[in-house]
Amino acid sequence: MKNLLRLFGIFFRVGAFTFGGGYAMVPIIQKEIVEKESLISETEFLDIIAVSQSLPGPIAVNTSIFVGYKLTGILGALSALLGTVLPSLVIIIILAMFYNQIKDINSIQLFFQGVRPAIVALIFMSALKLSKSIDKTAFNYSIMTIAFISIAVLNIHPILVVIACALTGLIFTARRKKENDIS
Repeated sequence: MKNLLRLFGIFFRVGAFTFGGGYAMVPIIQKEIVEKESLISETEFLDIIAVSQSLPGPIAVNTSIFVGYKLTGILGALSALLGTVLPSLVIIIILAMFYNQIKDINSIQLFFQGVRPAIVALIFMSALKLSKSIDKTAFNYSIMTIAFISIAVLNIHPILVVIACALTGLIFTARRKKENDIS
């Protein structure tokens, strides 16, 4: 029970103090779960992010469920999920009740304009930290470059790019393993 409450508390803090949606939560989850609490390794976290991003639903919710399940099973997944979504749910309900009264307040608009660049910085820092645990091979650099160009320049949907990269990785790894078995 203590571990479930601890997990709930970690994800509640992340959910309560993160603006900007799921991708902005990823670096904070990483800092709490990997760096501060040392509950999982950087490599495990990177794998969880890869799977979470590939599945339907918000990445932060998927990540919390995976981390919770990995640490304490089904109850851990539920505990982490509740911790992640409860703060947002409460805030959204409160904002919905008062939205018409606050939507045109200049300081509210300025607040959100200030938060946006900080969210971009959080996502960028997360990408830098996660890239440290990727093997520095020509294959991985090629995949990263092709994925970036496909999404940023060619405007290919990210889901298609993730699927294509996953299939490419599977084929590449299978071929390499087959070659090593033959040798």
